[in-house]
Amino acid sequence: MNRIIATPSAVKELLAKYDLHAMKRFGQNFLINPDIAEKIAAAACDPDCPCIEIGPGLGSLTQFLCEKAPAVYTYEIDKKLVPLLEEELKEYENLQVVNVDFMELDLEQVPYKDEEVTFCSNLPYYITTAIISKLLESSLKIRRMVLMMQKEVAERIDAGTGDKEYGAVTVLLKKYYSMKRLTNLTPASFLPRPQIDSTVVVLTPKGIANDPGFNAFVYECFAQRRKTLANNLKNRCEAAVLAEALASLSLKEGVRPQELSVAQYEALYEVLK
Repeated sequence: MNRIIATPSAVKELLAKYDLHAMKRFGQNFLINPDIAEKIAAAACDPDCPCIEIGPGLGSLTQFLCEKAPAVYTYEIDKKLVPLLEEELKEYENLQVVNVDFMELDLEQVPYKDEEVTFCSNLPYYITTAIISKLLESSLKIRRMVLMMQKEVAERIDAGTGDKEYGAVTVLLKKYYSMKRLTNLTPASFLPRPQIDSTVVVLTPKGIANDPGFNAFVYECFAQRRKTLANNLKNRCEAAVLAEALASLSLKEGVRPQELSVAQYEALYEVLK
């Protein structure tokens, strides 16, 4: 079976063949490290579980997903890449390429929405947090997510309580998922080279049911990071009520959103609810 070998020369030849170039507005940095591509696919795929890929690019990761998963649905925003993917990966009968902006996709229309799926992506840096938030808030039965992202973003979503990078997405990921870092990548693993390092993380659900009310509450708490928690929640309840709730949890009135642990957010949500 013919493969797209993700080496610098092969990627350049492929781009030239289809008269293409990396689109900055889509955050395209093509993976040129086949060993890493295969490692990511091995971590993402199970033989009994369909895989959904966001942003396949030139297909250097997609080819390995197709070899390890029973079905692969891949969503690509750049319509110019669709003919390339369909032609170069045509031997994979388990692949379906869809030209759509993932952020505009109704996840209720995703194939296998009533079955377990895995997610895999070399996430565009400019929209990483938005995509993660979308997946967090979905009702899909996600078995696992293996995501490549800017190293700084990985550190942010794995930040500890009190860290300056600790935010709403951090809280929600820690509530619903366990996280481990699979590998780090230097700019040399991409074409064109980005200005930053990347990290691949594996997110595994803890089996906790998604709670939209709690999710909205956490985002409200972090509405303005430099403000106190009380200031961010002033439209939710009266100051006296919030002060009493904070006191019941041994939290000071001037506490800031990044100072609460996941357990404290859960407790505060229940008190105020």
